[in-house]
Amino acid sequence: MSYNIALNFEDGVTRFVSCNEGETVLDAAYRAQINLPMDCSDGVCGTCKGACRQGEFDLGEEYLEEALSEEEVTQGMVLTCQMVPSSDCVVEIPVPSTMCKTGNAAVTGKVAEVNLISPTSIELKIRVEEELAFLPGQYVNIQVPGTEETRAYSFSSRPGSRDLSFLIRNVPGGLMSSWLVGEARTGDKVTLTGPMGSFYLRPIERPVLMLAGGTGLAPFLAKLEHMKANGCDLPTHLVYGVSTEDDLVCLDILDRFVSELHNFTYVTCVSSTDGDHARKGYVTHHMDEAPLNEGDVDVYLCGPPPMVDSVLAFFREQGITPNSFHYEKFTPSLSAAQEQVA
Repeated sequence: MSYNIALNFEDGVTRFVSCNEGETVLDAAYRAQINLPMDCSDGVCGTCKGACRQGEFDLGEEYLEEALSEEEVTQGMVLTCQMVPSSDCVVEIPVPSTMCKTGNAAVTGKVAEVNLISPTSIELKIRVEEELAFLPGQYVNIQVPGTEETRAYSFSSRPGSRDLSFLIRNVPGGLMSSWLVGEARTGDKVTLTGPMGSFYLRPIERPVLMLAGGTGLAPFLAKLEHMKANGCDLPTHLVYGVSTEDDLVCLDILDRFVSELHNFTYVTCVSSTDGDHARKGYVTHHMDEAPLNEGDVDVYLCGPPPMVDSVLAFFREQGITPNSFHYEKFTPSLSAAQEQVA
């Protein structure tokens, strides 16, 4: 038996290694030619210290208190030279990937479909040769064919599949948008680099509030696919805000999640005053169904910078401090900027 270990480096790079039963994370990484920080490898120096954010493991009793204190253990800190996983795990490594003689992994795929699903949104489907591991909510950099430029896009598909999908904003004159709308053909080769990002779904231990702006819906579709596959009995609510009614996409998929995923609900809102949509305004105007629970809630937000700022202001004004708040800002044609407030 083996386990998938996601190594999250401080520069946003994630590398997955396969850890055999009874094997330490440090040894599994070395076997994959990833040189994690280490000195003694005996639980004495603490050089290999990291943090396990998800999964089950055993640290044994061979390490010294000077290397890893009891308080650090209660905070989820680990020594990778002593950590023996008993499930899939997510481990934070507090150094850049380049210091470990690794970096982003590049894979090649082929365009399967390009669909203009609204005047402002493009659905891109790519098929890769091997299943691509990523954490639900992460993104990759996709190279624009014929150029050296890349653009960052969150997966909207479930992890561990050869069939990948992305929601991409159709930016007039944008480099990727122009290629997708005017030149892309089925079978065209594309290069993806990643996965990356800290906006991944944590273990669900309390209600979840999801806030999406525009094509920021993409990572939530991946999270919901993961939740459906693994089960979730806690309330999960999505507030999905767009500029105009034409910008609303994937509502059929969200309706399917309502029927398939226990305790999942969602509402949509439109900021434009034109049209007949029932809910006008921004996501902060439509939080009445949100499971805020006086702060006993995990919040995930993906949208443009003004939306992130307004939501942070909303919680301050309400005097609510969520148990955790994870957000991802994005702007068209620029790489995603991942930020997290625990």
